[in-house]
Amino acid sequence: MSTATLTEAERVVRADLNYIGQNLEVEFSRLAGKKLLITGGAGFLGYYLVQAVLAYNRLVDPARNIEVTVYDNLMRGMPPWLSALKSDPNLNVVRHDIIEPLPFDMPAFHYIIHAASIASPIFYRKHPIATMDANVNGLRSLLDYSRLQQQRGTPVEGFLFFSTSEIYGDPTPENIPTPETYRGNVSCTGPRACYDESKRFGEALCVNFAREYDLPVKVARPFNNYGPGLKITDRRVLPDFARDILAGRDIIMHSDGTPTRTFCYVADAVAGYYKILVNGKPGEAYNIGVESPEISMRTLADLVTQLARDQFDYRGRVVHQVSIDANYLVDNPNRRCPVIGKARNELGYNPQVSLEDGLRRALTWYNEHREAEDA
Repeated sequence: MSTATLTEAERVVRADLNYIGQNLEVEFSRLAGKKLLITGGAGFLGYYLVQAVLAYNRLVDPARNIEVTVYDNLMRGMPPWLSALKSDPNLNVVRHDIIEPLPFDMPAFHYIIHAASIASPIFYRKHPIATMDANVNGLRSLLDYSRLQQQRGTPVEGFLFFSTSEIYGDPTPENIPTPETYRGNVSCTGPRACYDESKRFGEALCVNFAREYDLPVKVARPFNNYGPGLKITDRRVLPDFARDILAGRDIIMHSDGTPTRTFCYVADAVAGYYKILVNGKPGEAYNIGVESPEISMRTLADLVTQLARDQFDYRGRVVHQVSIDANYLVDNPNRRCPVIGKARNELGYNPQVSLEDGLRRALTWYNEHREAEDA
């Protein structure tokens, strides 16, 4: 398809995939000719994790193609973007819930990315047991599979577990920006505990499988990723803002706007995740995000409002409204900002997309993806 026939959102995606590929020339060359499994590949991060590899395949000799298999329970149906790729000979989509036993005929994968988990606070609080099962039991199944492959003489060469920045909880002021060495300030019984604590236990599993069995297991700790692929129904802050803007409504904020975050555009984040998978040290965790700007939710809302005025002639304003969900803000961190020196120095991770540029790309994508199943 020529660039002239692409929609604005398709141009954003194509540019992002080119950007990811340019940042991962070395890493993708290491994956060339190998089999890659992505659990949860029909979700937000799967959107670029899958498409970036298939875009690479189109640029290289077929003998160097990376074969991608997606395991996903598809509980919300097959997403249109993934359905559109089903004819790709290097993509295999399998309906499988990772909390169930692994398929008996599971092939020998060289690389595994375990990204199957509910990640939106609204939804993981509705499904706490399934959230914990994916992060603990599903992970354990994949680690046991990796050990079995090692014993068979067809070892897994790289294994990436998606943890979260929420394992840090609400860091004390002297631990912000937050390095990987910070041990966390987390409630084990609060409304977010099903996610936070299962990710923490998942990290413990990864570290000990790496140590005891010499498996190449690495951990990613994402910090507030956003952009194409994150459904408008996800109920995290930026999709909520986009939904209000595109409906012509005022932006509704359910906090006083003072909590602060840094936001990492998904193309930068996905490049970081593949760098961990290929180059990360076994048993190690890496923050993936950006160190600046750390901005308040109110400042973010004002910035998105201004960008929407420029792009869509948006006329709404920011309105504060108390959530009907009594637990909406319970255990919500006041600040979240990473130290990314470890990923930068050890992996060559170097995020470049500015917040304003990323938000413009995200709004362009949402403008053509206004409808989606509940996330």
